[in-house]
Amino acid sequence: MVKENLKDVEENIKAACKRAHRNRDEVTLIAVSKTKPVSMIFEVMEEGVIDFGENKVQEICDKTDIIKEPLNWHMIGHLQRNKVKYIVDKVCLIHSVDSIRLAEQIDIEAKKKEIICPILIEVNAAKEESKYGITIEEAIPFIMEVSKLKNIRMKGLMTIAPYVENPEENRAFFKELKKLYIDIKSKNIDNVFMEELSMGMTGDYQVAIEEGATLVRVGTGIFGERNYNI
Repeated sequence: MVKENLKDVEENIKAACKRAHRNRDEVTLIAVSKTKPVSMIFEVMEEGVIDFGENKVQEICDKTDIIKEPLNWHMIGHLQRNKVKYIVDKVCLIHSVDSIRLAEQIDIEAKKKEIICPILIEVNAAKEESKYGITIEEAIPFIMEVSKLKNIRMKGLMTIAPYVENPEENRAFFKELKKLYIDIKSKNIDNVFMEELSMGMTGDYQVAIEEGATLVRVGTGIFGERNYNI
């Protein structure tokens, strides 16, 4: 099932890239493996996928203890400051930086490990009360502040769009994020490298790609429905 699902997702990504006149290699598929067993991750790895997304620090720690292959682990869930130390050197990218205090904690822990930690700033483009992230209006002053931290490498922006039946309803939010991304890029802020736009999930990743996503986070579309009882 997983391999068939992955094949469908890949075809959809190619089709969306074609519609947007983009090259397929401009988009990285992150297989969101949260709550899924390691056996399913191995199935996806067999198809050449090396980018995996997790929501919880404990799951990243548990899975990296078992899986020794050199994968790119992405922290895509809300991150508490007291847990940064456990994953700062295990992940290739933290997608969900939404406060100065969290950025400062990442900087502190990265400095201890003598690494530079790549991050994305989480933007709540739809201004949903139930979601984390800064507003579009807050983004530039926020980024100016975070850019002063020496052991962080700011790589771009992330958003979690609303859950909708019709993915077209989220197109406007993806457009807004791309516009913000271009605006920030044009300012040439020191230590800010606008390279990644993490947007689009199982329900709307094709629209996100059409609007410029470089990272799409697909879980259910690959692994099937999640089991939250584990």
